[in-house]
Amino acid sequence: MISKTTIDKVYETARLEEVIGDFVQLKKSGSNFKGLSPFSDERSPSFMVSPVKQIWKDFSSGKGGNVVAFLMEHEHFTYPEAIKYLAKKYNIEVEETEQSNEQKEQADERESMYLVSGYAQKYFSEVLWERELGKAIGLSYFKERGFTDDTIKKFELGYCLDQWDSFSKTALNKGYQLEYLEKTGLSIVKSDAKDPTNSRTFDRFKGRVMFPIHSMSGRVLGFGGRILSNDKKAAKYLNSPESDIYHKSKVLYGIYYAKQAIAKEDNCYLVEGYTDVIQLYQRGIHNVVASSGTALTPDQIRLINRLTKNITVLFDGDAAGLRASLRGIDLILEQGMNVKICTFPQGEDPDSFAKNNSLEAVKEYLAENSKDFIQFKASLLVKEAANDPIKRADTVRDIMNSISKIPDKIQKEVYIQECAKIMNISEAVLFNTLAQLGKKETSESAKNVQAQQEAFQVVKNEPAQQKVDVQYELERKIIEVLLLYGGMRQEFEDLVLKENESGDLVLEPESLDARVYEKIFLDLQDDEIELANEQFRNIYYKLIEELNKDENFSVNKFLADLDQQLVSEISSILMEEEKYVLHDWERKDIFPKEKEKGIAQLVSETILTLRCFLIKKRISSLQTNTQDSFDSHNEVLEEIMNYIQLNMLLNKKLNRVIS
Repeated sequence: MISKTTIDKVYETARLEEVIGDFVQLKKSGSNFKGLSPFSDERSPSFMVSPVKQIWKDFSSGKGGNVVAFLMEHEHFTYPEAIKYLAKKYNIEVEETEQSNEQKEQADERESMYLVSGYAQKYFSEVLWERELGKAIGLSYFKERGFTDDTIKKFELGYCLDQWDSFSKTALNKGYQLEYLEKTGLSIVKSDAKDPTNSRTFDRFKGRVMFPIHSMSGRVLGFGGRILSNDKKAAKYLNSPESDIYHKSKVLYGIYYAKQAIAKEDNCYLVEGYTDVIQLYQRGIHNVVASSGTALTPDQIRLINRLTKNITVLFDGDAAGLRASLRGIDLILEQGMNVKICTFPQGEDPDSFAKNNSLEAVKEYLAENSKDFIQFKASLLVKEAANDPIKRADTVRDIMNSISKIPDKIQKEVYIQECAKIMNISEAVLFNTLAQLGKKETSESAKNVQAQQEAFQVVKNEPAQQKVDVQYELERKIIEVLLLYGGMRQEFEDLVLKENESGDLVLEPESLDARVYEKIFLDLQDDEIELANEQFRNIYYKLIEELNKDENFSVNKFLADLDQQLVSEISSILMEEEKYVLHDWERKDIFPKEKEKGIAQLVSETILTLRCFLIKKRISSLQTNTQDSFDSHNEVLEEIMNYIQLNMLLNKKLNRVIS
């Protein structure tokens, strides 16, 4: 268990915008920050972060919460893991008690796989640095590649002994379960053909140097292993198999180390291999990631898209199948990103070039040789086409196909003009080609559009959808007011129901000096009003208790002690208004009244409106009872009349006319 002192310190120290900024590129938007949703595929930013309230809201997926909730949603951390991650980030010492064996067993499957992967990384690193064979074979290899001790330690590189089951045996002796060793792919279990009840366990990565593959937050998801022997039957590189925690199409090697530099430089260098990333990073180019030998995927591109709109793809000077690699460019363009391409001199790759040149020389080369994708693709394909008219026509279509992927119309037109110059062909022909490609896409999506129209027609012919849930909205407003202004002291004009000399019910005003939460609590208690929504009810009582206990109430501190489901609900309430904020009112000669000056009125009107709604609901219920029962007919009618009179008085106070 992590101590309460540590948790409080983490919440007090952690800055939401800094933590989320490690995963999402945020831009200032008034007093808040905006960015692309890390939970859905979108092109217009709807992900909002409030530094003042220390909460976030993703309007595309509906998710929201505080800093811990973000890490739990994005990185699938448990609550303790999120606290530990933040403590590490802000150099806070974690006070905790040792987990018992029983607690370890209770960890869920994914968590068990993370634990096994984390242990494996430490084991492989220990072998590399402390075992004689590890130093002689693994460490020597990395040194030959030109990696320094600091670099090897930073990227947590390691070595798996060239023995059948050295790692597996050690892990099992440490108490790690074979089930999770097998599910992460670290161990291979094979049954004996002659005796199915008997099985043998092998190390998947035996005799390989190890490259741990980290998530954006630094958790070990899987491994890449490079063989050092001359065994031609074995693959040069071997990756962990797909698992619940490792999906190679959704991971980029080095993203954990590169994320801050990518956001800062507003550009990401994309390479192919592990050593390319490490060598460039060691040289001083930190905004670099690798697709780990797999074909680039939309999920990998979206990972970069959260941090920058700009990608520079680095190709080897003699890269085989360069044209095939260009297919990934179209995927990048489809995401609305800007792409540049840089190739290295013949015989060089990012690894060797970074190793053999100074930082200044590498930076200069990248700056001077990074071409816009249209220039690069055209020059490459034109060489292939030479004087062959048919190949030349195919080249134009290939380039136009890439341009058709770009969502921005202006950018499309600029690229068409560029292509026309390079290929010496009229813009009219290119626009016509683009239109033909557009027609093909339109025909392919026509069925989907028709289906949507038919679905809309069905909805249109159905009865009108349910109206707004008034009680829900009013209860939600009460929670919002308590969160934002609960501790403020205000002068309220309280309304007290009294009988006048004629025996009629009247509302008489009385002045009340109280804190906002006291006013709300007293009004709801006097009218015996219980919030109908269970979540709001839970939040309400916790808020009243906290506001009554602590005069220096803090939303951030309050959220720290809540269940994450309630945290998400609260963030939705607090951030909803931010979505529609108009900034710089004064510049438009609009001078709205400050919210704080109208709090007393807002509280009174919200409570009065809720009372009116509940009275109408009660009247409706009584009218139904009158129709069903004649025994207490007169009594019920009298009660209805009293409620109608009260409803009229309340609406009069609200300046509303009721029919």
